Amino acid sequence: MNLPLRIAVRYLFARKSYNVINLISGIGVAGMALGTAALVVILSVFNGFNRIVSDSISDVTPDIVVRPASGKVFEPDSLAFLTEDDDILVLSSTLEDQVFVSYEGRQSLARVKGIDLVGEEESAFRDHVVNGEWLLRRGDVPYAVAGVGLAQSLGLSPRFLTPMEIFYPSRTLAPSLANPSATLRKVSLRTGGVFSVNAEVDAKLLIVPIQCMRDLLEYPTEVSALEIWTVPGMSAEVCERLSGQLGADYKVLDRYRQNESVFKMMRYEKLAIFLILIFVVVIIAFNIYSSLKMLVIEKQGDIGTLRSLGASEGMLQRVFLLEGWLVSLLGMLIGLLVGVLLVWLQDRFGLVPMPGNFLVENYPVVLKGLDLVFIASGVALVGWIMALIPSRKL
Repeated sequence: MNLPLRIAVRYLFARKSYNVINLISGIGVAGMALGTAALVVILSVFNGFNRIVSDSISDVTPDIVVRPASGKVFEPDSLAFLTEDDDILVLSSTLEDQVFVSYEGRQSLARVKGIDLVGEEESAFRDHVVNGEWLLRRGDVPYAVAGVGLAQSLGLSPRFLTPMEIFYPSRTLAPSLANPSATLRKVSLRTGGVFSVNAEVDAKLLIVPIQCMRDLLEYPTEVSALEIWTVPGMSAEVCERLSGQLGADYKVLDRYRQNESVFKMMRYEKLAIFLILIFVVVIIAFNIYSSLKMLVIEKQGDIGTLRSLGASEGMLQRVFLLEGWLVSLLGMLIGLLVGVLLVWLQDRFGLVPMPGNFLVENYPVVLKGLDLVFIASGVALVGWIMALIPSRKL
């Protein structure tokens, strides 16, 4: 142990002449511990909610989606070779667009997605049905399954027999100023079920048989996308391979690129929370500045003695810099231990329940090692800066 660090450790644990210095130092340690523990707990809770959102998105999101690079639709026959890829387990065609939906005098815009028989059988939406059943056809009668938000806004229910009406402007008929409704194509469907995934999807998505969308949009064979589920662990390799095979005419999207805005928003929100909590730690760290300032005043006799023994100004500054930094590091270490313990207890025993009706009974928590590294680095940097300022003015 070098001399400045040895003296700093002695100053840290030795009793001071004035109890107020001990008190302020103790408050500094407790404050840094509290701020660090809050960072660990709050970021872990945020990770838990992010995991719920990510899992709900990933559950109903295919591993890979192939879309045309330009235009809305393409002929799926040109990609028939995909059925021969051994790494592809499921290949489903979809046709979707923004349409106008009317039901019992209520109207709304909706994103209607038509899926084929393969998608109907393999869709993960069937596991998210909260009312009715996963039903898109009964004999020759088509049905629709709506998001819970859209169903509430339109008053849809599987118990009602009145069909909803979906409208879309005809692509083949010229617009009529005298009778605009004459150029609208319409299909009628009953409600088979209502699903719930997340607020964004629930508010706008309506799932129907693909043939209904073909009749509505007047696309006899075209599709808007191919949805692909791969062998577990092979999605990244298949995505890269398809990108090379299909070239610039198609966009090959993995799960992240399909929901890029959502994942970016979650990262930005987490960064904002981290910066806000670090700012709180900065405010708490002013206790370290105060205690170190008072310690410098108290130790003027020791400073004079060390100078007479040949200690340089740089050495004296390092002594008090290290003493102030040790206060923050001690608080940081205690805070990390307390924060990790609280997260473990919440994950194991569910100490804090979620209020109201939610997907989980207790606040979800996920502890990430990288978060601990950023927390430790941020708190240590704040403590070092707060110790550096008074130590340079001996």
